[in-house]
Amino acid sequence: MDFSFTVIAESKRHRGRVGILRTPRGSLLTPAFMPVATYGAVKSLSPHDLYDAGTRIIVSNTYHLHLRPGEGLVRRAGGLHAFMNWKGFILTDSGGFQVFSLSRLRKVTEEGVRFRSPIDGREVFLTPEKVVRIQHALGSDIAMVLDYPIGLPAGREETEYALEITTRWAERSRKEFLKLKHPYQMQFGIVQGGLYEDLRLRSARELMEIGFDGYAVGGLALGESREDRNRILDVVLPALPEDRIRYVMGVGLPEDIEDAVLRGADLFDCVLPTRNPRRGTVFTSEGKINLKSARYSEDFTPLDPLCDCYTCRNYTRAYLRHLFKTNETLAGRLASLHSIHFYNRLLDRLRREILAENGMGMEDVAKYIVR
Repeated sequence: MDFSFTVIAESKRHRGRVGILRTPRGSLLTPAFMPVATYGAVKSLSPHDLYDAGTRIIVSNTYHLHLRPGEGLVRRAGGLHAFMNWKGFILTDSGGFQVFSLSRLRKVTEEGVRFRSPIDGREVFLTPEKVVRIQHALGSDIAMVLDYPIGLPAGREETEYALEITTRWAERSRKEFLKLKHPYQMQFGIVQGGLYEDLRLRSARELMEIGFDGYAVGGLALGESREDRNRILDVVLPALPEDRIRYVMGVGLPEDIEDAVLRGADLFDCVLPTRNPRRGTVFTSEGKINLKSARYSEDFTPLDPLCDCYTCRNYTRAYLRHLFKTNETLAGRLASLHSIHFYNRLLDRLRREILAENGMGMEDVAKYIVR
């Protein structure tokens, strides 16, 4: 079957929507959150844990998988899905974020990005075409183009330069992608333009002229205020095609995800839901709490009284604090299990609210699901 994205319900109060992505692998209900599995694993959690908690799509990193273990090995293993035994969807980032995060170890040219490997110091040169070929070998469901994000705030001249390189790289990426003809992989373009509304609209227009299977809004959650981020999303998201997924990259706080959903975004990713719990901080129905705090030393209530995840059904805040204070690895695992469940429940609530506005329930979604 062909790829398709269908909006099945739209809010009457805001721009939020519920959609179904249908692919040869199956169907994905949006809006959806993607835990970060940089090396093909979400730290401390198994693929079964993720799926059981409601996760249906994860994001892995092309740059890091290229360094270790290498896309050739992953291809020989049957692709990333088989290698990690994951039956859901996988989106692979292009390495564009590393252009930002590893700025001291890289040099950007018109041809591509030259990195100094943080592992062994060897030189790694990524071009838009090479990134496409790596992702082809990895076999992800969604492949992101190589882009050039910059830190915020940034001047107009620097922002426009990064936008223009991003567009030219997108053209090259699309050409290589169409030449390889992967049987089940989609490719998404990435809108850049910093905090300049006209540059964001220019980037979106140029990417739509190239033509992609979906579109991401990149270069956010890199230092801007919540107000500035929402201002940009208010401009960019309505300008993107209604029949394509709209992915807001790197947004991870619950309130920021809700902001983006209300503005019409469909897909999100961030390391916060798993990084913070490993350090003792989790989101609950009662707000954010730090499990290392002494106030929980004799708190024998569940981590979240309104949550039915494995952790909340079986363990108390006092026990979790004890695990963190004694540096038990189980602490981060149990906290992460709750966190992933919390995020999936947040997205489920937002989907159900939009469906309910249209007189629909989850049972009405079943007819759109491909199995």
